[in-house]
Amino acid sequence: MKLNAIIVEDEETSREILRNYLTKYCPKVVVKGEAANVDEALVLIRNNDLDLVFLDVEMPYGNAFDLLDKVGDRQFETVFVTAYNQYAMDALNAHASYYLLKPISIDKLIDAVDYVMEIKEKENKLQQSVLKPVNAQVSGKITIPLQNGFEVLQMEDILYCQADDNYTQIFLKKGKRLVSKTLKFFEDSLSENGFVRVHKSFLVNVNEIVEYKKGKGGSLVLSSGKEIMVSPSRKKDLLAYFG
Repeated sequence: MKLNAIIVEDEETSREILRNYLTKYCPKVVVKGEAANVDEALVLIRNNDLDLVFLDVEMPYGNAFDLLDKVGDRQFETVFVTAYNQYAMDALNAHASYYLLKPISIDKLIDAVDYVMEIKEKENKLQQSVLKPVNAQVSGKITIPLQNGFEVLQMEDILYCQADDNYTQIFLKKGKRLVSKTLKFFEDSLSENGFVRVHKSFLVNVNEIVEYKKGKGGSLVLSSGKEIMVSPSRKKDLLAYFG
């Protein structure tokens, strides 16, 4: 599989360095074009079927986030390449797959490309097959504390868990529960039983996933109709559940 990519960077020297690194160390990346500003990048994005965009943050007449806002929903992954580490959180919120600091580390660049490649290969495989979890049907029970004791829940009745500060809301096929435990507690308790952390705020029952959408950072739809965003850093873990 090849990754169709573009480089969006206002400095010609930086574009050349990245292009040469990709040619030499990442032969599966096909650079379809280069852009020096937001307007040029929009033209390339709209005229190419892209898998990956290498994106500098600071550009003339707009920045990376302005560009992504204009693009809207997208099928490609983004790797931010910048000299400024203060944009890391903004990049995460913009569903970036990877964040590279200049000067670019060749090893980190290879890691970024490998990460995107694995995601794209898995997504393509899922498009050609029935969405079926690798693990067996969830079974078993879990207890949650109550003021005067505890309640026993069937794991298969849990749709997803959502963080609420130091509490967790457990959404069931019928009703919900608020428990004075962190989401990390339930992640540790349920991860071996078909539950996967897809976002800092969400833990989902894999057997209740009925659709996966590739747009932006990706999202999934549960049997209840609930749509949950997938964090780029968690996407690989989610896709690993399906084959």
